[in-house]
Amino acid sequence: MRLEVSVASLVTRRNGITLYCRENDVRSHRVRFVLIEKAAPTHLVMIDRLALTTEDLLGLNPYQSIPTLTDRDLVLYNDQVIMEYLDERYPHPPLLPADPAQRAQIRMLAYRMDRDWYELAPILDARGDGEAQRAARKKLSDELTEVAPLFSKYAFANEDLTLADCVIAPLLWRLPYWRVDLLPAAANIKRYGERVFAREGFQKSLTPAERLLRS
Repeated sequence: MRLEVSVASLVTRRNGITLYCRENDVRSHRVRFVLIEKAAPTHLVMIDRLALTTEDLLGLNPYQSIPTLTDRDLVLYNDQVIMEYLDERYPHPPLLPADPAQRAQIRMLAYRMDRDWYELAPILDARGDGEAQRAARKKLSDELTEVAPLFSKYAFANEDLTLADCVIAPLLWRLPYWRVDLLPAAANIKRYGERVFAREGFQKSLTPAERLLRS
């Protein structure tokens, strides 16, 4: 299943799911990854491709943020909320375990990634070599090394993909583009990345612009 790139306007709502996103945006990417894994029929509206700006989202989303998802009359504009909604809307395959404690662990991992790593994405996307970019690259490399043992403790990217995998994989895909070098102590993260990148769902979630990040 592939996502359909739609030329729908922001004024016209389609029946079913529409995702307003960017071609090279890490938060958009992780939602697309979930949509592919769920085999959810989706219309994509690429903001940058259609000469629209985030201001055009104002009628849907008071924060004008990307990604924004509509499902008939429902509008969601927080990517973590969107992913959990999709997991409930399309329960197979599940991305959160049935056990409440295990679900909470996955959500805490996703929260930590959001708070500690995803907040660095706008700085790293700037691609400069100023103090802010150097500090962000070092911080992300150091923190990935610190949590590397988790990739042995938890079943990341095994047959049962989880929400945590969908959160971290798009970020790891961008490390070479962001010039973030993993230390030898984080070798298991590199191996993990290769496993999850090889998944059919991950490959289908990539836009042409995102494929170029590793070319």
